[in-house]
Amino acid sequence: MGDKSELLQQLKIDRSATPSASGIKLWQVAIAMIICVAITIWLSLTFLVPAPAGANANSASLTKAKTSETSAANSNTASNTSSSPQNNAATPSARNSDTILNSSGYITARRMATVSSEVMGLITEVNVEEGMRVEQGQILARLDDSLAKVNYDFAVAQIAVLEARRKSIVANLNEAQLSNQRILKNTYSSEADRTGAFAIQQSLLANLESADADLQVAKIEVRRQQERLDDHVIRAPFSGVVTQKNAQPGEIVAPSSAGGGFTRTGICTIVDMSSLEIEVDVNESFIGRVYPDQKVEATLDAYPDWLIPASVIATIPTADRAKATVQVRIRIDADDPRILPEMGVKVGFLKE
Repeated sequence: MGDKSELLQQLKIDRSATPSASGIKLWQVAIAMIICVAITIWLSLTFLVPAPAGANANSASLTKAKTSETSAANSNTASNTSSSPQNNAATPSARNSDTILNSSGYITARRMATVSSEVMGLITEVNVEEGMRVEQGQILARLDDSLAKVNYDFAVAQIAVLEARRKSIVANLNEAQLSNQRILKNTYSSEADRTGAFAIQQSLLANLESADADLQVAKIEVRRQQERLDDHVIRAPFSGVVTQKNAQPGEIVAPSSAGGGFTRTGICTIVDMSSLEIEVDVNESFIGRVYPDQKVEATLDAYPDWLIPASVIATIPTADRAKATVQVRIRIDADDPRILPEMGVKVGFLKE
């Protein structure tokens, strides 16, 4: 019985004993949090905190020294540039101090023409390209002139026929005059013979005048056919530069487009570069500041550092109601190949 009681006592659960904890302990969590906070503080001090004041002062002093050196070099360059007699471009500050009005516009050409023909025809030859310099009277293109040559030759042949006819009339007239003289000298000639010979003579004189008139008409026709033949040769109306080539050999050209999209109305466009000027729109509230021959400084959008001397030509005596502006023409006082038509330009009107 004693052994059984001991065995039962071993199987009994002791409720008063404290159970042992298992898993992650609280102190372990606290240590991990302390380590994470320390790492975060170290990273912040290393990468986020700015450099010491001494280092910033040194770098600032170096930057200031470099800036002062650069400013001194720029001032020396500016002084050398202003003292050079070959430099005609003023500084922007000097320009702004003398400018009383600013505006913008475009380069335009007073002499610009799209060259065409006076007759409709097939283009057989084009002798120009874009950018080519041409002189007044130079042949730009040729048209097919086969029919025009035939008409000219026919007019010349008509003159030959009329001249032969006139010679025949002159010969008959000479004979009639001699016959009339013989009849007048013959005392036995009747009155009918005298009046008949005189009538023949007068008729031949009338025929001679008619032949002369016909011959004059034929010569005028020859000149007209010659002009028509010359119209098939297209020449430059003035000296300039070809800016556009609008036609090629084999195409049809006409003064007006009557043949659809395949008919050209022009051979090329020529611009007289010596006629370039500036056109700007000035607000009508400030147009009183503009007067003829006023000095102007122009700046092309393509070359903003190049000041071009110019002067006012005239103010167009009309205003644009929609824009409330007045157009002003400005003469360019510089001849330079960099100035091209339709370029954008800004101008400053200078003080008197």
